[in-house]
Amino acid sequence: MAQFLFESDLNGLLKLDAPIPNAPPARWQRKAKEVAVASSGHTPDRTAPSPMKPANRSLSTSKTPSKTPGKSGSKAQNTPNKTGGDRYIPSRSVMQMDVAKFLLTKEDTSDESPTKKEHQKAWAMNLNGYDVEEAKILRLSGKPQNAPEGYQNNLKVLYSQKNTPGSTRKNGRYISSVSDRILDAPDIRNDYYLNLIDWSSLNFLAVALDKTVYLWNYDSREIIQLMQMEHPDDYISSVSWIKEGNYLAIGTSNAEVQLWDIQQRKRLRNMVSHSSRVSSLSWNNYILSSGSRTGHIHHHDVRVAEHHIATLAGHTQEVCGLKWAPDGRYLASGGNDNLVNIWPSTQGDNGGFRPVQTFSQHQGAVKVCAILWSTHYKELVSSHGYAQNQLVVWKYPAMSKVIELKGHTARVLSLSMSPDGTTVASAAADETLRLWRCFELDPSRKKEKESSTKSSIIHQGIR
Repeated sequence: MAQFLFESDLNGLLKLDAPIPNAPPARWQRKAKEVAVASSGHTPDRTAPSPMKPANRSLSTSKTPSKTPGKSGSKAQNTPNKTGGDRYIPSRSVMQMDVAKFLLTKEDTSDESPTKKEHQKAWAMNLNGYDVEEAKILRLSGKPQNAPEGYQNNLKVLYSQKNTPGSTRKNGRYISSVSDRILDAPDIRNDYYLNLIDWSSLNFLAVALDKTVYLWNYDSREIIQLMQMEHPDDYISSVSWIKEGNYLAIGTSNAEVQLWDIQQRKRLRNMVSHSSRVSSLSWNNYILSSGSRTGHIHHHDVRVAEHHIATLAGHTQEVCGLKWAPDGRYLASGGNDNLVNIWPSTQGDNGGFRPVQTFSQHQGAVKVCAILWSTHYKELVSSHGYAQNQLVVWKYPAMSKVIELKGHTARVLSLSMSPDGTTVASAAADETLRLWRCFELDPSRKKEKESSTKSSIIHQGIR
C-alpha cells in the first residue's frame, strides 16, 4: 500500500498544474491568512516565524508584496492579472510603418518646383497632421557637413566626406623606412671628401676600408678582397666602376690612379699625374676623370700610354665630387671651395677647358655624388649628417619631401645606386653600409617596363 501512495504522490508532482500535496502554503496565502486574522481581531502566534511586513499598507490577493525579505527596494512589482501580460507587444498603429515604407520607396523629387512642394506639404498636413518630409523614420538624408576651417578633432575620424589619408595613398607607393640590409664596414675613413663606395652594372659593390678594397657580390653575397696598399701610411681615397662593370678605378692617398680587372683580379696599370691624393673619380667611356686635393681635374685616356690628356682648373680647393652626365656631354664637379662647375666634354676655341656654368650659392663643400637621381621616378635622394644622419627622398620638381630614411648613427659619407635603379647604398661614419629599397618599381610599372624591353629586343632582332 505504501508503494501505491508513493507512486500517486510522484504522479501528482509531475503534473505541474495540480496542487502539491502536503506542501506548505504559498507566501501570498500566508499573507492573506494573516490579514484575515488581523481583521477578525485575533492575535497571531508570535512564536511562529513571519516575513517582514509592509507598514500601514493593505494587500490584495492579486498582487505580490512590494518588498522581498532581506532585500530593499522602492518599486512595487505587480503580477500579471491575465495570460500573456508579461510580454511586450508593440503598437503597430503608432509606428507609422506606411509612412516609413513610402519614404523608403518614393523616388527622388529634388527637381520639383517649389510651388509643387508647397502643395504637397499642405496636403500632408491636412491628411496626416504632420509634414511627411520631416518624418525621419528609417531614413537617412542629407550629406555630412564639412567642419569649419581650422577645426581640429582629436578623435579618430572613421568616415568623412573628404578624402582620407588612406584613400589618397593609392596614388603613391609604399617605401619602407627600414633598411633592407646592413653590412659591417670596419675601419672606413670618416672623411667626407672621399668617395669610398660604388656599385657596378654587374652587381658588385666596391667598398674601400682604409687601405683595402673589398668587392661584395649582391647576387651571391660573396666577399672578395681585391687589393691592399703596401705602405702602412697609404689608404684608398676613391673608387669608381667603368660603365661595363668589368674594370675598377682606384684613387689613392699617394696621388696614384690604379686600374684593376676584377675577373683576373690583377692591376692593369698605374697612372700618376697628380701631386696629392685622388679623392674623386668618374668614367665617360674610355675617359677617366680624376679630382685631387689640389683642386685640379685630370682626364685620362686609359687606352694609350700617355694617359694624361687634359687638365681642368676651376677649383681652388679639393675636388670632392665628380660626375659625368649619362649622355657624356658635361661633367659636374664639386669642391671644398663651395663651387659647382659644369664642364663641357670638348675643348673650347682657344684649345682649353672652361666651365660653361658655375654655381657659387653654396655655403659649404659640395659633393655632387651625395645626391642620386632615380631612373624610375621623378625623384632624387640626398644624404645628410648631424643631427639625424638621414637620407631624404624628394619629389621633383616640387622638391616636396617624400620620406626620411633613418638608421645611421653617424654622418653619411657616400651614396651609390644599384644597377636596376631600385636600391640605394649608403656608407656612414658609424662603420656600416645600409641598403635602402626606396625606388622599387610598382608591379604594374614593372610589367610595363618588361614589356617595353621585350618589344625593343624583338625590333632589334628583326633589323
